[in-house]
Amino acid sequence: MVRTVLSDLLLLVAIFPLANSQSPAPPIQDNSFLVEEAYNQDDGVVQHINTFTYFAPARDWAYTFTQEWPVPHDARHQLSYTLAYLRMGDYAAHGPGAGDALLNYRYQLVGDGKTRVAFAPRLSLVLPLGNSGFGRGYGGTGLQTNLPLSTVLGSKWVMHWNAGATFVPHARNSAGNRSAIWGYNADHSVVWLARPRFNVLLETAFNRSEGVSSPRRTQWSNSLTLSPGVRWSYNFSSGLQIVPGIGVPLGVGPSAGQKGIFLYLSFEHPFRSTSKAAAALSSASATP
Repeated sequence: MVRTVLSDLLLLVAIFPLANSQSPAPPIQDNSFLVEEAYNQDDGVVQHINTFTYFAPARDWAYTFTQEWPVPHDARHQLSYTLAYLRMGDYAAHGPGAGDALLNYRYQLVGDGKTRVAFAPRLSLVLPLGNSGFGRGYGGTGLQTNLPLSTVLGSKWVMHWNAGATFVPHARNSAGNRSAIWGYNADHSVVWLARPRFNVLLETAFNRSEGVSSPRRTQWSNSLTLSPGVRWSYNFSSGLQIVPGIGVPLGVGPSAGQKGIFLYLSFEHPFRSTSKAAAALSSASATP
């Protein structure tokens, strides 16, 4: 499977149309896959992000939808939410269902999309919408934080770093047992800006997390994923930017043997008919 997907990626690179649209093309910037970038949305611009992930041999899959909104007239503040719909292979007989949701707040503490260094801490509320009995959620309300840092390394390279934690004080496992659990993540990505509208990514995601094993008892587990991928954009005179992408997440180390496919599709456009909002997508993403 992985060899076939890699072949498809190479074919995609070969046939990608380098000139496509009706307006000058801003570079791709805030469209990472597994690793969060440190760029808030520009004032008056909203983004709709769709992802689909499938892992074999576990046969797990998950679809997520995220919508990001800048606070009007002060884009240092960003509000967003993430919804999930998934199926865990161990509970395939029960079919798919809703997963936990996230309500997110992010503050642009340092820089923005036009600076060489950007830092935008995020705080999220985890809402237990998923059925933990079928492996679709934590089984309790929690908090999550992430510290994304982005740096531009010349005209062709960008790097992103993440460090974060998740805490659920009353998590529940499939047997109904409860305990407080913690989770930690450390992620990194490097992006090669091969063309303004065609990028190659290599992302690394490490997670160390607790799971409820019995009443008030937990067990730690680690996961490590390496994911090469590509993304490209279509830009329109209205200010709409569409960014598809594809990645190949591969388990290494403690996750050896896992392999999958990651699909990405983003729509970004002005939501206010002001000159500032209309110009945001054509100027704000310029790489220093």
